[in-house]
Amino acid sequence: MAANSSNGDSSTSPKQPPLPSPLRFSKFYQSNMRILITGGAGFIGSHLVDRLMECEKNEVVVVDNYFTGSKDNLKKWMGHPRFELIRHDITEPLMIEVDQIYHLACPASPIFYKYNPVKTIKTNVIGTLNMLGLAKRVGARILLTSTSEVYGDPLEHPQNESYWGNVNPIGVRSCYDEGKRVAETLMFDYHRQHGLEIRVARIFNTYGPRMNIDDGRVVSNFIAQALRGEPLTVQSPGTQTRSFCYVSDLVDGLIRLMEGSNTGPINLGNPGEFTMLELAETVKELVNPDVEIKIVDNTPDDPRQRKPDITKAKELLNWEPKFKLQDGLPLMEEDFRLRLGVVKNN
Repeated sequence: MAANSSNGDSSTSPKQPPLPSPLRFSKFYQSNMRILITGGAGFIGSHLVDRLMECEKNEVVVVDNYFTGSKDNLKKWMGHPRFELIRHDITEPLMIEVDQIYHLACPASPIFYKYNPVKTIKTNVIGTLNMLGLAKRVGARILLTSTSEVYGDPLEHPQNESYWGNVNPIGVRSCYDEGKRVAETLMFDYHRQHGLEIRVARIFNTYGPRMNIDDGRVVSNFIAQALRGEPLTVQSPGTQTRSFCYVSDLVDGLIRLMEGSNTGPINLGNPGEFTMLELAETVKELVNPDVEIKIVDNTPDDPRQRKPDITKAKELLNWEPKFKLQDGLPLMEEDFRLRLGVVKNN
């Protein structure tokens, strides 16, 4: 799908993207790309900052309210002349001049988004409206990190982008699932109505260094439990599946999507599929063979299977993940050991 294509009524021709500020065309203006990352102090956001800051022509502005993010994730860039950090909640308007917006802000772990579900859906809806309004005002291209949760508990496997999903609209996870679905709707409505340049990524399970240690997601749970010598708690029945993408692979996919000409939505994830019991056994063998594996009750609306079809990403972005789970887990284990102060036994 071309960036300026219209997905709506064929009787209305697509509008052209808004023009950027005249400052962009000034002979005195430096050629730096000014990039805003909402949620940039979080796990994925901070890795995206690292990658974008590697280019000397990029200026990076991070906006975060630190609900799940941390300044520690960005400490290497503090004081850098091309980096700026703003404490701000995107449910409030933001006035800033930028060329691109990576819109990542939203708690992604069930523990955090269930803690304040109203805030979660406000971030997805009002926050996305504010970022789209900003993009329209300054003529910026905007990328939304949506989620595989828009597919709900899928009746199709693997999931491709044409699948509409099987989502409970009133469940305990709906603030996140339906919030992201509305955010996607808003993105495409702004694209059709205002000609905004949009990109939509549907992110599948991602892991790596800097994940919150107690965020309740399965990879961080298992590694933290193994390091602490606690039982690995596998939710019943243990045969449910997930696919795990290492964070550097995901960041590469996000940048390719932003720089490409396709609106999406495009799945970004690793199609390697593991049951929860297989993952627990892998972590046990890698981190602490002495811990036991314990089956516990499942949470409501937990999807039984999750695996991305990444055909579009391969064809349109020339992207596919490079890291295997066995290669990525040791890097995450090393990061968790440092933060938990657990010495590795030789």
